[in-house]
Amino acid sequence: MREFIKAYWPFIAIGLLGLLVASRFVEPAPPKELKFAAGAEGGAYFAYASRYQRLLAEQGVDVTIIRTAGSIENLRLVQEGDADIGLIQGGIANPERDDALRSAGAMFLEPAWLFVRRDLEASDFGDLRSARTAIGQTGSGTRALALSLQAEWDGRWSPDTQLEMSGRAASSALIAGEIDAAFFVAGIDAPYLQPLLLHPDLAIVPFPRAEALARRAPALAPTVLLRGVLDIGDNVPAQDVPLIAPAAQLVFNAQTHPAIQSLLLEASSNIHSEGSLLAPAASFPEITLTDLPTTREVRRFYERGPSALRRWFSFGMANFLERSWVLLIPLVTLMIPLVRVAPPIYRWRVRRRIYVWYSDLRELETRGRNAGTVEERRAIMAELNKLQEDAGAIDVPLSYTDDLYRLRGHIDFVDHLLKDLEEDAATHKARSTPSGIS
Repeated sequence: MREFIKAYWPFIAIGLLGLLVASRFVEPAPPKELKFAAGAEGGAYFAYASRYQRLLAEQGVDVTIIRTAGSIENLRLVQEGDADIGLIQGGIANPERDDALRSAGAMFLEPAWLFVRRDLEASDFGDLRSARTAIGQTGSGTRALALSLQAEWDGRWSPDTQLEMSGRAASSALIAGEIDAAFFVAGIDAPYLQPLLLHPDLAIVPFPRAEALARRAPALAPTVLLRGVLDIGDNVPAQDVPLIAPAAQLVFNAQTHPAIQSLLLEASSNIHSEGSLLAPAASFPEITLTDLPTTREVRRFYERGPSALRRWFSFGMANFLERSWVLLIPLVTLMIPLVRVAPPIYRWRVRRRIYVWYSDLRELETRGRNAGTVEERRAIMAELNKLQEDAGAIDVPLSYTDDLYRLRGHIDFVDHLLKDLEEDAATHKARSTPSGIS
C-alpha cells in the first residue's frame, strides 16, 4: 500500500480534485424532516397523515403532524411555507392564487352528503334555500364547497340558514330535529355518518346533475352510492344515489425535493390503493382529478413508477446514487487516461531507485581505471563497498528484485575489475624492478 500511494498519489490527488469540483454540481440531499398539515385529530385527514408518518419514518424521514381546522388552513399553511405537505379537499384551491402549490394527485373521494329530514320533502340541493342547514365551520372545506354549490344554484340563500355546525355536532342536531338538514364532505366510513345513513327519519338528497357539476369543476367527480351497498339484506339504499365527490389531494410546495415527491407517491400508493364502497381497488391515487398543476417528477412516477434504483435500494441509498451520478463524469474522464499512463510511470519510479546508482557506479569504474596509485584505487574500492551496502538497503517490490540483483552483480563486477587492475599493477611493478646480485 505504501508503494502504491507513493507511486499513485498525483493521480489520487487529481481524482479527489475532480470529485471536489463535481460535488458542487450535485443536487442537495432531501430533507429528513417534514411538516404535515392534517386537519383535526379524529378526522380522516389526521388518520391518513398518521399512516404517512409511519411509512416515511421507515425510510428515515420524520413527519410532524400539524393539527388544523381543515382544508382551508391546510392550504394556507403549505402555501405560506409553514407546512411542507398537506391534504386538502378538491375544489378549494385556485391555481392562479395558489401558484406556490403543486399536487401529487387525487388520493380518495370525499362525497358531499346532504341529509334532510324526510318531512322536509327536499329532492334537490336547490330546495334548501330556506332550510336550517349545517354547512360546516368557517375555514373548512365543507363550508367552502357548500357555498360554491349555493352559487351554482343562483346564490340567493339566506345567511340565517348557513349554520356553522359540523361533524358529530351537526349529526346529533339533525337526529334530534334541531336543524332541517346537514351537509358533510367526508368518507363513507366517517363515524358521524353511520347513524345518518341508516336512520329511518332521514334521507340522502341526490345530485342527479353530478356529471354536469364535475365538468364545471375539475377537482369534483361524479360517483354513485349503489343500491343495497350499505345493507344488502334491507336494501339500503333502496335505489342508486348519484353524488358529487371532491377528490382529496395531497399537495406540497413547488420547491419540494423531487426525491420527497417520489417518496410521498410511494407511500400514497400503499395507503390509498385500497378499495371502498364508492370506488374499486387501485382507483387511487390518480392524476386527473386535480385543480392544481403537477410536477415533472409526479408525472414521471404515474407513468413509470419508482425509479430503477429505488426498486433495489433503500430510499437513502437510491437517492444518494441518483444524485451522485454526476461524479462519474470527472472520474471516468480522468481515470481512463490516468489508468493507461499510471503503470509505465509506476515502473519508471520503482526502477529509478535502482538505475540512479549506475551513474555512481560508472563514475567509480572510470576513476578506478584511471587511478595512479594503489592507495587511490583502494579508496575507490572502499567507496564501491559502501555503494554495495547502500544497494542492499534499497526497498523495491518483489517483482523488481531481478533489477536490484542485476545492479548488485554489476557492482560486484566492477569490484573484481578493480581488484584485477590492482593485481596487474602489482605484477607489472614487480617485473619492472631489477633483481639484486649477492
